[in-house]
Amino acid sequence: MIRVAAFCVVIGAWAVGQAEEPAAPTTAGATIALAPGEEAHLASLRQVTFGLPRAGEGYFSRDGRFIIYQAYPIGYPFYQIYVQPVGERTPRLVSTGRGRTTCSYFSPDGKAILFASSHADPHIDVTELKAREEAARGGRHRYQWDFDPFMDLYTINFDGTGLKRLTDSAGYDAEGSYSSDGSQIVFTSSRDGDPDIYVMQADGSNVRQLTNTSGYDGGPFFSPDDQWIIFRSDRQKEHMLQIFAISADGKREVQLTNDLNHVNWCPYFHPSGKYFIWSGADYTTGRGTFHLFTMELSYPGGVLTGGNVVQVTHDQAMNVLPAFSFDGKKLMWTATRAADGSSQLFMADWLREGKPAGGGVKGAVGN
Repeated sequence: MIRVAAFCVVIGAWAVGQAEEPAAPTTAGATIALAPGEEAHLASLRQVTFGLPRAGEGYFSRDGRFIIYQAYPIGYPFYQIYVQPVGERTPRLVSTGRGRTTCSYFSPDGKAILFASSHADPHIDVTELKAREEAARGGRHRYQWDFDPFMDLYTINFDGTGLKRLTDSAGYDAEGSYSSDGSQIVFTSSRDGDPDIYVMQADGSNVRQLTNTSGYDGGPFFSPDDQWIIFRSDRQKEHMLQIFAISADGKREVQLTNDLNHVNWCPYFHPSGKYFIWSGADYTTGRGTFHLFTMELSYPGGVLTGGNVVQVTHDQAMNVLPAFSFDGKKLMWTATRAADGSSQLFMADWLREGKPAGGGVKGAVGN
């Protein structure tokens, strides 16, 4: 049986009480003050999504000219996928406009967009009606993600034409991203009754399973050299996600965080391969505040190995779902730093680039 709460518990707190109306206009490009301690890693912080009730999980195109993300349209109960030029404020809808969508990603050549959608749900009218009724009753005050059994992976051309279905199996297929060379897609599927990590060719062929452990394995991304895949899992304790990596051939797995008092999730490689970034929170006193952390990486004997941990964000907002630009000079993430408290995408200059982290935070996250 698929456990619906494995994903939603982690990010439930950062959407509490969010506005269901568009955020107040903010000057495009206006910088926002950093919290003390953040200036060591970040500069020129600015909000990049506006006018949508909430937006998040954004990723850069390979050339750095565009971002893609999911956001709630005004008046519709499920996330949809949008493309937006960097430095501009006008989003363009690229998903179908119906059903749940999530986890969009650009192909390396920029010609295709990968995303997951449940628009083929044969009962979509009923699904939408139930969601609207729940919203009218004031339901779901906190973020909750369902492992929708009608969720499948699709690609669409950058211009919004040529929608193509890649998966058509029973259960949830989502959380997909491309390998650096564009030949493969790694994703999460519940086709065997439990969410695990799978890899397939970019056209949807040659599907193979990488993980097969009780619990949720999800949110996978390839390393820059395509030799490793990093992901999150609650296999040790339900809901208490930790960070793991598995070799692309499935033969070697390593655990990178191991502190069941902390929830650690949404890992993403820096393009140098020298470290990764993720979001974590201390749950010893309930749901804590999610901050961004980095962990140094080394590869002795070809095995990915974790090292020094550094805390990046220090404010009281929720900071989650970070992603680097492919030149390593920008960081984008989802945060509740908007003036109205809604979750929106924010971007900053990344000051460390490919250099190893300094000033490690011992004990911040067990590893």
